[in-house]
Amino acid sequence: MRDATLKYLLVLPAVLVVLATAIWPLIESLRLSFTVGRLNRPGSLDQYLGFENFAWAFLYEPAFWNSVTVTAIYTVLTVALTTILALGLALLLAPGGRFRSGVQALLILPFAMSPALIGVSFRFMFNPEFGLFDAFFGVMIPPLADVSWLADPVLAFAVCVMADVWGWIPFLTLVLIGGLASIPQDTIEAAQVDGASGWRVFRDVTLPQLAPVLGVVVILKSIFSLKTFDQIFMLTNGGPGTATQTLSHYIYFNGMKYGQIGYAASVAWLMVIPMIFLTYAYARFVFRRP
Repeated sequence: MRDATLKYLLVLPAVLVVLATAIWPLIESLRLSFTVGRLNRPGSLDQYLGFENFAWAFLYEPAFWNSVTVTAIYTVLTVALTTILALGLALLLAPGGRFRSGVQALLILPFAMSPALIGVSFRFMFNPEFGLFDAFFGVMIPPLADVSWLADPVLAFAVCVMADVWGWIPFLTLVLIGGLASIPQDTIEAAQVDGASGWRVFRDVTLPQLAPVLGVVVILKSIFSLKTFDQIFMLTNGGPGTATQTLSHYIYFNGMKYGQIGYAASVAWLMVIPMIFLTYAYARFVFRRP
């Protein structure tokens, strides 16, 4: 009986920390999503509106749907590009792969940088007056010199995608290297003995056995892409206009700049819906039974 009580006492501090830092803020934000929630109106945090905030977002707020579209396109592009490039690098860095030592050294720098720092770095590198890319294009591709990358909606969005892909490739590559290392070599050797080409070995042997790891990689990257904020905030701040305004930035913009805490909380809970499905899928992959 004493041992049974002790194990709960040992877990209690961690449970209290989670309740204080995660569960309680979630509950409070859910309550605020049903209120007027204006910081410039005393008592509005307790004035209940029901589902009006949610209805306003769906029916009367084009900026909300713009941020949903931007987030969806951004997520699809970053997840697809990062996964494909990371898989290619993982194949190069896998045991027996070519260029292993050289490419492995290049992975350290992006992995060590914070998303905010990556955003600031890319903002300076794409500066049309003194940026690194402007100087490079001036020498190698003159027609692309002096282009205001971050002032054009399409180019600014492309830069955001590029920065995210560059920052996430190292982590996903390391995960996929671990997945490749877990594949039994005898299956690959058997296919090679049977005369299968390198592409056939990859397609019919390596890729099917790597599928569970790829599933986890895609789900994790989707979660982080959906809630991306700091990198885009430092890189474009949602601009030009709202061309790069993701859902997280839209929530911040309404909550912190306009003081619409109730409306921002309701939009944040709308973003929770896809997160729940992705988290459930991730748990199924990670905790599946062999």
